[in-house]
Amino acid sequence: KLNIGVDTIQHGVEGLMYLLTESSKLMISEVDFQESIHVLGFSEELNKCLLQLYLDNRKEIRTILGELAPRLPSYHSLEWRLDVQLASRSLRQQIKPTVTMKLHLNQNEDQTAQVLQTDPATLLHLIQQLEQALGEMKTNHCRRIVRNMK
Repeated sequence: KLNIGVDTIQHGVEGLMYLLTESSKLMISEVDFQESIHVLGFSEELNKCLLQLYLDNRKEIRTILGELAPRLPSYHSLEWRLDVQLASRSLRQQIKPTVTMKLHLNQNEDQTAQVLQTDPATLLHLIQQLEQALGEMKTNHCRRIVRNMK
């Protein structure tokens, strides 16, 4: 009926979906939304129509996006044990430490446990990497990103 190619319509619908989902994720204000679509060069009537579409559906879009988000397991508790092998039949003088951890997780009211085993050097490296990641979360750039994700 429109005498327009299928690809053009598909790209238009995908672009509209992207505009609405990203705007809803960031919960941008009416003014910011209008400024975002103003640069697209649409008519004033179409801009008003898009704004009304966004305002009417942003809560529903956020709800759907929240339901689609993966449910990740959460931390419950941790048990750990340090084992040290002092000698074996072939080597009388050896020290081989290992750290065994049992990580208890909650996921959808189900509890699961993961057993992990490593040497202390690898564990120290992992701790340093996690502390570095936590330090980066305190930067202004990361705080801004996290604030916009909520």
